[in-house]
Amino acid sequence: MNRREHLQGLAGFLAGSPVAAGWQDPGRALSIGDMINVFDFDTACRHRVARDAYDYISGGAEDEFTLRRNRSAFGRITFRPRMLVDVSRLDMSIELFGTESEMPVFVAPTGSHGRAHPEGEPATARGAGAAKTIMAVSSSSSFPIEQIAKAATGPLWFQLYAGPDAEGTRERVARAVGSGCKAVLFTVDAPYFPHRERDLRNRLIRPEVQRELAGRRRRPDEPDNTRYGLPQRFTATLTWSFLRQVAGYAKVPVLAKGILTPADANLAVENGAAGIVVSNHGGRYLDGAPSTIEMLPSIVETVNGRVPVLMDGGIRRGTDVLKALASGARAVFVGRPPLWGLGAFGTPGVTRVLTLLQAELALAMGLAGVPNLAAIKRDLIAVDR
Repeated sequence: MNRREHLQGLAGFLAGSPVAAGWQDPGRALSIGDMINVFDFDTACRHRVARDAYDYISGGAEDEFTLRRNRSAFGRITFRPRMLVDVSRLDMSIELFGTESEMPVFVAPTGSHGRAHPEGEPATARGAGAAKTIMAVSSSSSFPIEQIAKAATGPLWFQLYAGPDAEGTRERVARAVGSGCKAVLFTVDAPYFPHRERDLRNRLIRPEVQRELAGRRRRPDEPDNTRYGLPQRFTATLTWSFLRQVAGYAKVPVLAKGILTPADANLAVENGAAGIVVSNHGGRYLDGAPSTIEMLPSIVETVNGRVPVLMDGGIRRGTDVLKALASGARAVFVGRPPLWGLGAFGTPGVTRVLTLLQAELALAMGLAGVPNLAAIKRDLIAVDR
C-alpha cells in the first residue's frame, strides 16, 4: 500500500467505512497505535473535530503560500551522513534558559486548544509533560494560565501578545511568571489580525480573543486604521523599545518570536532579547513571507552565538528537526502536530505526536552519524539551489 492509499484508507475508516481502510482487522476501532507518523494524526483530527476547528488549526493566511513553503523548503535540503561513527548512545537532551527537555522539540504557543478538545491547554500540557518536553502557552489560550500551570506535568514557557496597554501587558507577564513559566516569547509579527480565508468563510468566532479585545485598554492617541478594513489586534505602534521594557521587568528570559531577517535579529539582541525564534507564525499572518528554514542560516550567522536561536514552521518529521538543528537552531517548536494529536486522541495523542518526532529524530541522528546534539554541524546538510 503506498502512502496515498494509506491516507485514503485511514480517512475512509474514520469517516465510518472501516472496510475501505485496508487494516488487517477492519472491524476493530482505530487506535492511537495505528498512527505511525504526524500526517496520520492530521487525517485523524480532520475527521474527529468540527470543520471550522480543523480549518482554524491547519489553515493559513490568504493563498497559504507561506504555509506550503514552510514544508516544501525542507525538501531542498539533503543530508551528508558520516559512516562508522559510534552512535550506540544517542542523546537528545537539552537545557535552555534553565529549562530541561528530553528532546529539542518543544510545543509551540498556539491558541484556542479548546476548539480541538474540551480539555484544551491543560490536556496539551499533560501530554507535553509526559513526553518530558517544554510547552509554550499562548496568550490566546482557551484556559487561564493558572489553570494550565496547575495541570502541567512539565515545564512551561509563555507567549506574549503585547499591546498599547502597558499595564495590562505587564500584568499578563506577571501572571505567567507567577504561575511558573520559565521564559517569555514576545511575539513581534502580529500588529493586525490577518485574513485567514478559511476562518472568514467559516465565520469563526473565538471567545478568548473577544474577551481579550474587550478587556483591552485603548490609548487615547492610538491610530484607527479600521477605515482600511484592518482590525488592529494589539497595536501597530510598538517599536524595539517595548522589547527593552518587557525584558527589563519580566524576571525571566524574554525571546523575540517572529524574526525573519538578520537585521531584525540583530536589533532584537541589541534590545535585550535573550533568544530569537525564527518564525513566520506558521504562515498565518503575512502570506508571501519566506519559509523559516530558508532564513534560519543567515540569522544564525548574524547572531553569531550571542543568544540561542530557535525556529518553528513546517516541522513534520524527525528529519526536519535534524535539518533545522544542522542549520543552526538550538531547538524547534511544533504547533499544528500537537493540536492534531489533541483533536484526535486528547492528551495521549499529544504525547504520541511528540514521542514519534523524538523517535524519528533519534533514528535520523543514528543513521547520519551524530550521537548527540553537539555533534550536529552545518556540513551535515547541503541545500539544493
